[in-house]
Amino acid sequence: MENNQLQEKLEKLLKAYAHYFDVERDVKVEGGSFPAAANYHFREENYVATRAHTIYASEQHEYVYFYLTEHLDLAALQKEINLSREAGCKRVTPHGEHMFSYVTLVILADVIDEDAKRTLKRYRYRKNFWLTLHGWMEYRIAAMETSSTTFLSNPAGREVRKNLEQNFQSKAK
Repeated sequence: MENNQLQEKLEKLLKAYAHYFDVERDVKVEGGSFPAAANYHFREENYVATRAHTIYASEQHEYVYFYLTEHLDLAALQKEINLSREAGCKRVTPHGEHMFSYVTLVILADVIDEDAKRTLKRYRYRKNFWLTLHGWMEYRIAAMETSSTTFLSNPAGREVRKNLEQNFQSKAK
């Protein structure tokens, strides 16, 4: 029954993400799987007369992985962080027009252990490509503990946490 409620929350969240992201279901990655993932790609160009004469171009990407669980402990959190980070990093292709990429893990859990909460809030991972001339990549995490309607994130994931709050906080009030 609890799992059904998590699935309903995931569906609501995916509907919100679908406005700007390409959403995939049952995503298999090397070493595991996720119930859903979302991808966002944006390219901006400035050119003279035709696209063949590009003055400036930049690309932004985001790869979001969704994880559902009734109970999140530290071992499960570390496994999902490693799995999503590795899957996302493989999709990042740095080049001269790459500005940045985000790899994001969104967790919906009924209960989150205290040590997992502490680790989630402190986790940081950022990688610069060729002294940032080929852009950079940052790892973001946001989670919702459904039993207490608590929202958590690492420092880079504040924006993702705000998205969770906007989608679910009104239900709690």
